[in-house]
Amino acid sequence: MLIDGIVYDVIIERKNNKNTYLRVKDDLNIYVTTSYLTPDFMIKKFVLNNKDFILKQMDKMEKRLDKKLEYYYLGNKIDVVIINTLKKTTFENNTLYVKNKSEIEKWYKKQMKMVFKEHLNYIYNKFTKDVPYPNLVIRKMKTRWGVCNKNLKKVTLNSELIYKDIKCLDYVIVHELSHFIHFNHSKEFWKLVEENYPNYKIVRKEMRE
Repeated sequence: MLIDGIVYDVIIERKNNKNTYLRVKDDLNIYVTTSYLTPDFMIKKFVLNNKDFILKQMDKMEKRLDKKLEYYYLGNKIDVVIINTLKKTTFENNTLYVKNKSEIEKWYKKQMKMVFKEHLNYIYNKFTKDVPYPNLVIRKMKTRWGVCNKNLKKVTLNSELIYKDIKCLDYVIVHELSHFIHFNHSKEFWKLVEENYPNYKIVRKEMRE
């Protein structure tokens, strides 16, 4: 669900409840417990009505997680330096200089849009099959690195890829573009993946580990 320009996962649990409850957990997802009879539009309205509470809880969780958080960018561990008087966020020599903590997430999101788009374009232009140029969506996902929606001509990439080595991003893009030709994981599908990313087995194994 989109809240203030950020996509959050909403996990709905239906029980024999009369009321609807909302929680934000350490995984930074929104959990809603409600009745079996509550329609989806009412759940959406309930979440949006509690937007301020959700954002406050997200901020608390992020601050708590920051204490034990290590920062990575494209597979490399980076240092983050906060300078209150800084006018412009700067990244150099594997160090990110920001004015405050809220600027860290903004920088990552900016990098996601730029890097993911750049690599999508590069791989798309070299792809060995004729596939539609996809609409790119970036969001945090718990169980998938990427998703291809063939009907909507859309590829969704997991925002977590910004922390991984760039080869992981390239493999996932090749994987999802290949689904426009083979919407399965058949031998033909993997053959097409290998055709466009010969070392995919190595990268795939590393990502699983």
